[in-house]
Amino acid sequence: MMTRAQHSVLDRDTGPDLPSARSAGTSRRRWLVPLFVVLLLAQMAFAMVSTAVQQTPTIDEPVYVGTAADYLHEHSVRYNPEHPPLGKLVIAVGVAVADPQVDAAFTGDQGQLGRHLLYESGNDPWRLMLWARLPVIALTLLFGLVVFAFARDLAGPAAGVAALALYAFSPDVVAHGSLATLDVPAAGFLLTSVWLLWRARRRPRLYVPLAGVALGAALATKMSAVPAVPVLLVLAAVSVWCADGRERRRRLVRAAAGAAVVALAAVAVVWAVYLAVDPRLRWAPQQQVPAVHGLRGLVVDLMPFPEAYRDGMRIQFGLENYPWQGFLFGRLYTGSLWYYLPAALLVKTPLGMLALWAAGAVVVTAVRRLRPAAPYLLVPSGVLLVVAMDGSRNFGTRYAVFLPMFLAVAAGCVLAVRRRWVPVATGVLVLFVAVSSLRTYPSYLPYSNEAFGGPAKTHLRLHDSNVDWGQDLGRLADRLRERYRGERIWLVYKGSGVPSFYGIDAADPRAAPLDEVRGVLVVSDSAAAKATGRLRQLIDSSRPVDDVGHSITIYRR
Repeated sequence: MMTRAQHSVLDRDTGPDLPSARSAGTSRRRWLVPLFVVLLLAQMAFAMVSTAVQQTPTIDEPVYVGTAADYLHEHSVRYNPEHPPLGKLVIAVGVAVADPQVDAAFTGDQGQLGRHLLYESGNDPWRLMLWARLPVIALTLLFGLVVFAFARDLAGPAAGVAALALYAFSPDVVAHGSLATLDVPAAGFLLTSVWLLWRARRRPRLYVPLAGVALGAALATKMSAVPAVPVLLVLAAVSVWCADGRERRRRLVRAAAGAAVVALAAVAVVWAVYLAVDPRLRWAPQQQVPAVHGLRGLVVDLMPFPEAYRDGMRIQFGLENYPWQGFLFGRLYTGSLWYYLPAALLVKTPLGMLALWAAGAVVVTAVRRLRPAAPYLLVPSGVLLVVAMDGSRNFGTRYAVFLPMFLAVAAGCVLAVRRRWVPVATGVLVLFVAVSSLRTYPSYLPYSNEAFGGPAKTHLRLHDSNVDWGQDLGRLADRLRERYRGERIWLVYKGSGVPSFYGIDAADPRAAPLDEVRGVLVVSDSAAAKATGRLRQLIDSSRPVDDVGHSITIYRR
């Protein structure tokens, strides 16, 4: 048996080793979180870049890319005034690297501008589109860090990783984050502003002005961010109020001052963006600007923004009055349905993600220590969703792409619930989301979840940017060369690409007698969804034999 002295020596010899072991374990755990963040963002980057390389220009992209080139060469905001310049300035970074030839004598409208730049000016559209998309991809990855940081601030590092995983595997975010469009940048800037306002509850002097800058960036990217302004100003006041421990009257004054700082910073950013394009602020609209009356007209007139911004808002209101066609669950209709976006989100959101979104919304409202964050996460996204549901353009879930960002943060907060089964259930649901997302690669635009048959069935329920946005023209050219070489091709393509550029020699079946349309009939799924008359007759009398990217169907006649 050991004596007491021997025990004492043994304790002295082994005692220091125990903290070292604990320190080593803690150090290993510290490295796990950055490792997961890097891996998640790396797979997201791979998914977006490899998708961007394969996709031909979608319907909206040539307008933005052409406008970006015009910013660089003409320093004018004459094109695409219905969207402010910042998102197109981001795209212009890639356009500047690609350095395309620009026809300074071009006088067409914005719809012709991009096609002229891509296909008629001696440029390589594959190379130009990739470079135009890369800055948006980089910005999308940075917003992933905001999602991680926001959830980590609320519920710890594990919550941050879970939230980032949902963001990184969101088919909608990957699909639209890999395009030279404005939806993801605008939503990401709004999320960043809200996160900074949350941090302002502790350090208002630092974060309140930064939140105003981020809000200004959102407003300078897309006008759909405007409805969030009153909400964010109230949140700014709340954050400053919570940060100030002084007596009530002074706190009220400081809260109002905080909201004013956010508003002034946002306005300054919008003006700075327009001045960056054209320091002389020349504005001569190339399209008719509709008159806007009533409350909307008053709001536009009172906006403290450049005239080009206000005219762009008037154009947006004019577009809202247009009788657009929609397609939902096989029904073609004119106008809009208030439930279109919720229904489309139900189809196009992974099932595990839907479950975690719901659980996260419950947790942030039910758990006492998370309850103060509920207005920051749920109110801005809720207001934006209601406004988007009231819109006239039932074109896709991209109009609600802010939801996978805000609700990913809320979903990560589920891990704040101290139950043994919660981390396991959360992990299983996140894994289900990841598998569902990876299975659709590289066809993220037509994604739908397993309950609705997956991406191969999406075209039966939705159209436009939910399924077929013109992205698969290049893949179609490859398929026709591989399987249908030498056959007569009839094509109805809905998109901004030029089929002949990709080697597709096809005729429009709608311009020929019905009995002459024989061979291979190719129809974009968005065109098929809205087909009536002659085209509907052609489709109904043909046999589907192939599909390209789940967005274009090939028929045999």
